[in-house]
Amino acid sequence: MYYKRPAPRGGNEMIFGIRAVLEAIAAGKDVDKIWIRKNLEGDLSKELFAALKGSNIPVQRVPQEKLNHITTKNHQGVIAFMSPVTYQRLDQIVPMLYEEGKDPFIVVLDRLTDVRNFGAIARTCACAGVDAIVIPMNESVTVNADAIKTSAGALHSLPVCRESSLREALRFMKDSGIHLVAATEKASESYTNAQYQGPLAIVMGSEDEGIAVENLRVCDELVQIPMRGNIASLNVSVAAGIMIYEAIKQR
Repeated sequence: MYYKRPAPRGGNEMIFGIRAVLEAIAAGKDVDKIWIRKNLEGDLSKELFAALKGSNIPVQRVPQEKLNHITTKNHQGVIAFMSPVTYQRLDQIVPMLYEEGKDPFIVVLDRLTDVRNFGAIARTCACAGVDAIVIPMNESVTVNADAIKTSAGALHSLPVCRESSLREALRFMKDSGIHLVAATEKASESYTNAQYQGPLAIVMGSEDEGIAVENLRVCDELVQIPMRGNIASLNVSVAAGIMIYEAIKQR
């Protein structure tokens, strides 16, 4: 049976039941993430895992109680949260931008976790003419109702690329001629001295850990926003806005 209902406030529409989720995957529905009960077994579950193999759908193993908290109906140990947007592919977006005669302008968010920060950054990106946002598939925010609301609807029109490996996504952009500028407290160079002209990707890190070391190593320039007061760092959405509009000034 195909079960569907709205998620709790701030979430996305849900589908639950193994067969229902299998049908959604087969139909090419935009699935944001799937929760699967720990130790789920059986022929149908094997069919589900086979369907998920090689997909870009994040899967999380959770206790039965967590699933029961979401719905009291017969979820059979599986709940899929549907995405309100269609995620784009970076390897299609970048060539398309070049074909249109544009210098790509992309913002990369490494493991951002606060949906309101995500929405605020997306709103700034839309105002500044950024071409796309890139996020990792795991340990990251996704496009949900709260993010869309905070973005003032920008996430309905701004392409979001969800990549299984952010490091490989950065390497792909670099190999495609895109200059990677990372904002990090580990840098000594001021953000105003960086090169923002031409094909560009600005990389911002998570609220608590910043940009992963392996991703920093791929980037072309590491820059910092100088701090003059007693607080050691800016909110990531504010920092992203400063970086994006410095790029606008130079471009």
